[in-house]
Amino acid sequence: MISATLSSEPAIVLDRVSRLYGNFAALREVSLSLPAGASVVLLGENGAGKSTLLKIVAGLATPTYGTISVFGGKPLDQRHRVATMSHATMLYDELTALENLRYFASLHADTALQDLSPEQALRDVGLDPALPRRVGDYSQGMRQRASLARVLLTEPDLLLLDEPFSNLDRGSANSMVERLREYLATPSAEGTRRTLLLTTHQPELARPLASLVLTLREGRIVEREEIQLAATNS
Repeated sequence: MISATLSSEPAIVLDRVSRLYGNFAALREVSLSLPAGASVVLLGENGAGKSTLLKIVAGLATPTYGTISVFGGKPLDQRHRVATMSHATMLYDELTALENLRYFASLHADTALQDLSPEQALRDVGLDPALPRRVGDYSQGMRQRASLARVLLTEPDLLLLDEPFSNLDRGSANSMVERLREYLATPSAEGTRRTLLLTTHQPELARPLASLVLTLREGRIVEREEIQLAATNS
């Protein structure tokens, strides 16, 4: 495996970011700097601010106060380097999984995709690209895996996952963890390490991936745990 180099450029920097919805503060003065190559797991109860934090990093929401940069720029200016998997699969029910991914690839024709084809992206998550079944007839777990294939297709520098293990049985969840481990171990097109930010209510699944675990409560980071990952082959 080709060894990835470390980048001096932070992947994500938040400076006293708050997000208000009326009188409700979803985030409260969150400051955070994550280097490229970080693998971060966000924990917390429903309403703690996890999904809001991901939306702000993705450029899908803006801070009410404070500033954020992604790879040194505004989140929306870095969309070509970022992929997001949320609760909505962003798949068309009337199409097969392969048709969905081929259509998604066509939307990114102006982006230099690497070697991952729609067929291989589906195989990598345990789905048969030749399966003629419409996505609308998939189980929830199959839809979740197809959604992961969609976001990995562009081989992003930053991957944002909101509850990726929901609706998966233990075997499928473990397979997803292994696929994410491969993603993190594979250098980007520039040879730098990739970054992962993931929310979950199942920390036992995500912890093997994590270099940092953050716990949010009422919009604030209340716990921070650095984890020394085992060395990978270079």
